[in-house]
This record gives sequence, structure tokens and C-alpha cells, in this order.
Amino acid sequence: MPVLNRIADFADDMTAWRRHLHRHPELGFDCHQTAAFVVQRLRDFGVDQIHEGIGRTGVVGIIQGQGDGPTIGLRADMDALPMDEVTGAEWASIVPGRMHACGHDGHTTMLLGAARYLAETRNFAGRVALIFQPAEEAGGGGEAMVRDGLMDRFGITRVFAMHNNPGQDAGSFRTTPGPIMAAVDTFEIHVKGRGGHGALPHLTADPVVAAVGVVSAIQTISSRNHYALDDLALSVTQIHTGSADNIVPDTAYICGTVRTFAPQVRDMVRRRMTQICEGQAAAYDVQIALDYQQGYPATVNDSAEAAFAVEVAREIAGEANVAPDSGREMGAEDFSYLLNARPGCYLFLGQGDGPGVHNPTYDFNDEIAPVGASFFARLVERAQPV
Repeated sequence: MPVLNRIADFADDMTAWRRHLHRHPELGFDCHQTAAFVVQRLRDFGVDQIHEGIGRTGVVGIIQGQGDGPTIGLRADMDALPMDEVTGAEWASIVPGRMHACGHDGHTTMLLGAARYLAETRNFAGRVALIFQPAEEAGGGGEAMVRDGLMDRFGITRVFAMHNNPGQDAGSFRTTPGPIMAAVDTFEIHVKGRGGHGALPHLTADPVVAAVGVVSAIQTISSRNHYALDDLALSVTQIHTGSADNIVPDTAYICGTVRTFAPQVRDMVRRRMTQICEGQAAAYDVQIALDYQQGYPATVNDSAEAAFAVEVAREIAGEANVAPDSGREMGAEDFSYLLNARPGCYLFLGQGDGPGVHNPTYDFNDEIAPVGASFFARLVERAQPV
């Protein structure tokens, strides 16, 4: 079964919704206008219940199907990125310094399309919870909604989401059982030494040399402290220190990111980084403070739910256009918090050729919106048949 006919009928409406959202991007939890737009559309569709302010600016719509049954959750993210757009499109962002460069406007549109269809047809048992989430890019909106009682309040038993993927054939799907995206942590290291004249380094406690020693030692965590087949990415991304060629500075600053899948690897990295900082502080006679911040956990698909999602994807896109075990990647996603609370699956929907996400020339491909909406709709109908 390709795109559902009824959804194809209002594809132009979906394009208009998406381009409106694209023009008016909002950041983090500050998704007030976007949430209001979503709420108005849900009212227009005749959604039975609309709950606002879940996880600060999140929205949950409830559609009652035919008779009793469980509640399935479908999630879309709403927030944009803090960057300027250079697409030149008629629907380009009108807000300087903000841009839908990750396609969350498209994700919201696909879920709205599924909502319109499901509210009209109601060809399913139980209920569907439509989850419109803020702050995926930063802030952990998924965690905020879960802490606000998302799962228990609405009785959600399983949950699904998808993300567009540039470079993947348009309208194709891919996913994998088990871990699909990494946990993400951030570290900041503050080195406090004793500055002085560059010609008299023996009178200083040089934070520059200490910072270089810390960075070099950190690299051994990947090469010498973990099993090579346990995925780990540890990157130092900033070093700041000094002001002139003849001044040994007082301080140095280091920061970076850590990406892991296994909790024991995550814990090992933090432990070793702490030990390295303590050891280098003693070696170079400086003070070193480590601020290690755990971010989103790994996104882990339930194997049974991933197999089910693959069946539905094949129905929509055809078997040749679905990759059921495409492997994992080192990016992070706060849908992980929802999957930690309930079984479910996260998929990628092909966007076709073009710029990657987080690029100032990126734009969501409106042609794939009916495909995503059809997948969501059939997911509900297949999961909870009348």
C-alpha cells in the first residue's frame, strides 16, 4: 500500500502547514506559536482531547477510536536551530538567527497529517496520543514531558517517532533493533595555573602545558581503556587560553563531547577522565576542575516494536525501500527518554539528495510528508485493529 489516498488528497494543505511553520521557527522550550498552531489544527480536525503545557510547551492530542483498547503514542518534535537560513526559499525563516534546519517543521506536519486522517476515519481500537514535543535540539523536551506524566497520565503503552534523513532515498525507511543513536555527554575542563612572563617560565605554573597534557591523555581513553568493538567517540572540540606571545596565562579551558551506547562505557569514560584530570593537576602543579555533564541517553529500539514498524514501513514504501537492520550512528536524540519509559521504535525516513541537517541551505522535502503521515496512520491501524 503506498500513500493513503485520503492523506494524498490533503497533501497541499500539509505543504502549506509546513511552510508556515518553517517561516516562524522557535527555539527550545519557547515553542508557544508553534504549539498554538498545532492546537488550532487539532481543533479543526475534531481531535477529542487537547492538552497543552505538557513539559512546558508540549501538546498532546487524544483521538478515541472504536471501542476499548490500549493507547499508542506518536511523537513529533517542534523546535528549530539558532542559525541563519540561506535557502532563498519563498517560505524561508522570517526570524533572524533561527531556522528549521533539522526538519522538525516537517515532522510536526507529518503528525498533523496523520492526526487529520485518524480523526476522520477512526479505524482503530483504543486511543492514539499525538505527542508534539519542544526542545529536542537542546533542553531535553522529551525528558520534561515524561517527567510531567506523559506516559502514565495518558496510558501510553508503546511509542514511535521518525526523523527525516538527507542522502537516503526519498520515501524509504530504515531502522534497527536495539541501540540506534548514541548517548551524548559534554565535558568542560578548567585549568588554573599561575601566569607570568614568557621569558621566565620557571616562575609560573603553566596551564597551557597542563592543558596539552590533559588533551593528550584523554585520547588514550578511546585507544587503551575500552574494547574496540564497543562504539565510543570522544572529541575535544575547544581549547582556549592565552592572550600574547610573551605571557604565560593563568588559565586554560577545554571542552568536548562523548558519544557512547553502553552504560558501562559511559561510566568508564567519566571515571577515567576524572582520574586523568587529577593526575595531570599533580603532574603540572596546577588546579584542574572537570565539569562532566551527562546528556541524552542512548536511543534504544525495542526489538519486537522495531520488527512491527518495519512491517508497516514495507506496506507503505515496499520491501525494497525498507532497511530493517541499518545499524546505529553516533548522533543523539531525546526520544530516548520516551523509549526508556515505554517500548517503541525510532525510524529514519529518506529525504532524498540535498544538504544535510543543521546546514544553512537545508530544507525539508515536502513530497515525503504524505509518506510519513501514512506510516503513522497505518501504524495505529495495524497496532490496534478494530
